[in-house]
Amino acid sequence: MKRILCLLILLAGTALQAEEVSFSAADGLTVFADWHAVQETGSAPTIVLFHQAGGSARGEYPEIIDRLRGLGYQVLAVDQRAGGDRFGIGNRTVDALPAGQSFGYCEAYPDLLAALEFAAGRSTGPLAVWGSSYSAGLVITLAAAAAERIDAALAFSPASGGPMADCNPMESLPAVSRPLVVFRPASEMKVPSVIEQAAQFKAAGVSVQVVDGGVHGSSMLVAERSQADLTGTWRIVEDFLRRHLKGAGR
Repeated sequence: MKRILCLLILLAGTALQAEEVSFSAADGLTVFADWHAVQETGSAPTIVLFHQAGGSARGEYPEIIDRLRGLGYQVLAVDQRAGGDRFGIGNRTVDALPAGQSFGYCEAYPDLLAALEFAAGRSTGPLAVWGSSYSAGLVITLAAAAAERIDAALAFSPASGGPMADCNPMESLPAVSRPLVVFRPASEMKVPSVIEQAAQFKAAGVSVQVVDGGVHGSSMLVAERSQADLTGTWRIVEDFLRRHLKGAGR
C-alpha cells in the first residue's frame, strides 16, 4: 500500500517542501517517510536517512536535509517502527501501531529494506543509505545484503551490542562491498566496545572518522546539538558523497 500526500512541512523553524509517502514492509506494516526532491526527473543522487533510537525523521534530520538538498541530493527520510518523539516530533510509523504494540531495533530492518526499494523505484540516480545509532548498525547490514542497489553507506555512531545482539552489524561487515564511512564523537572512543569496533572497521579497510566535541548519532552534524565546529565533519561527509554518488551509476 502506498499513500502519497504533498504538503509543506515546518521543521525546527526550517521550511522544507516535502512529499509525505508511505509504503509497506515485507510483513505488511505501513512505514511513513518524507520524499524531498530536487528536480522533477528523479535522476539526481538520492540519500535515504534513518533515525536513531526513540526518534523520528522529522525530529532528527531537518537541518541535515536542508543542507543535503542544497547540495543537489534527493532525500527519503524514514520513520522506522522502532522510534518515538525524541527531539520533539512524533514518529508516524510508531503512532499508527495498535495500542500496546512496540518493536525492538532488529525488528526495524524490514523498514530499511522497504525504504530502499521505494527510493530505488523513485530515482534512477545513484543512492546512499545513512544511519544513526541503531539504524547505523542496520545500514551496515543493509549495505551487505543489498549491494546491487546501494552505491555508498554512512554510519553515525553505529550500535552493535545489547539490543542489537540478534542483528549485530559486525557480522555483516565482511560482506560489505560498497564504500562505507563511520563517524564517532571523540567521547565515544573512550568506550572499550567502541574501541574494539573501530579496530574491526579499520581492519576491514573502513574509514572511521572521529569528531572532536561531537554528540551521538547524526546529531553530530547539527550545530545546536553538537555545540562544536562542524566545518571539518561536513567537509568529510560532502567529499565522501561527491566521490561515491556524483559519478556513480547503476
